[in-house]
Amino acid sequence: MIFQCTLARPVSISGIGLHTGRRINMALRPAAAGTGIVFHRTEGERTVSIEAISANVVDTRMATVLGKGGLSVSTVEHLLAAVSAFGIDNVHIDIDGPEVPIMDGSALPFVELLQRAGVRRLSRSRKFLAIRKPVTVVDGEKRVSLIPSRFFRITYDIAFDHPSISLQHRSIKCSTELFRRDIAPARTFGFLRDVEYLKSRGLAQGGSLENAVILDDQGVVNPEGLRFQDEFVRHKILDSVGDLSLIGYPILGHVKAFKAGHDINHQVVEKILSSPECWKLVEFADEDLREALKAGTPALALSA
Repeated sequence: MIFQCTLARPVSISGIGLHTGRRINMALRPAAAGTGIVFHRTEGERTVSIEAISANVVDTRMATVLGKGGLSVSTVEHLLAAVSAFGIDNVHIDIDGPEVPIMDGSALPFVELLQRAGVRRLSRSRKFLAIRKPVTVVDGEKRVSLIPSRFFRITYDIAFDHPSISLQHRSIKCSTELFRRDIAPARTFGFLRDVEYLKSRGLAQGGSLENAVILDDQGVVNPEGLRFQDEFVRHKILDSVGDLSLIGYPILGHVKAFKAGHDINHQVVEKILSSPECWKLVEFADEDLREALKAGTPALALSA
């Protein structure tokens, strides 16, 4: 069988919170099979365990926020995307602040963290959520569909009335290596006017050119420019991988998204979970994995 995985060893990381601007410490620890991804949020002497599942999503306006028992953890999507891409099913995440550190605004620091930790196979089989019938959510101009596929594939289109973005399109078959190389380094982005407004309201206190791509009316403000010509749509794919991981299983299906964001990503996860006739939980034997690899199936499709 294909088995669940966890970390091989504990690792830790610290950084600034995007909205609070405060220093946040986070540690990732191995977890037993069947544990899932669990945040342990500490505030003073109190600790609340928050499972990384759709039922615990409490806000999606500016980031994906998980909450339980009066405490929350914001901006979880970049970390969850990296965890998903590395095929990690079970991990404890200890965090002493209200948001995952923003780091450089991408998932690359978390990819490097997981590479240091290594991955250990456990003794329980992994289940995959295979899409059998199309599922679609439309919210104004935003649209996300999941259709059947042998792979985990994401096709994304964005449209912004800005000369540095305009229309961008990318379609990828997700694999661990492709995510590490082509998606993880893509940074979050925002408009200077919006950042100034947020800061005036006590938000985005940790936001800077060191952790986001910032655009004014003419172009990119960051002196180093972009990491990719289409960094914006790549980051949207990154967010999508993290948000969709809250379904609780690796997905076998093709995600088609247009002008989507955290809000509609959450809506489509909720619709899938409430439509069991549209999917089936499946397991794969080792020989299935070997044959899939021979055929060029991306690793993430079978082990994310």
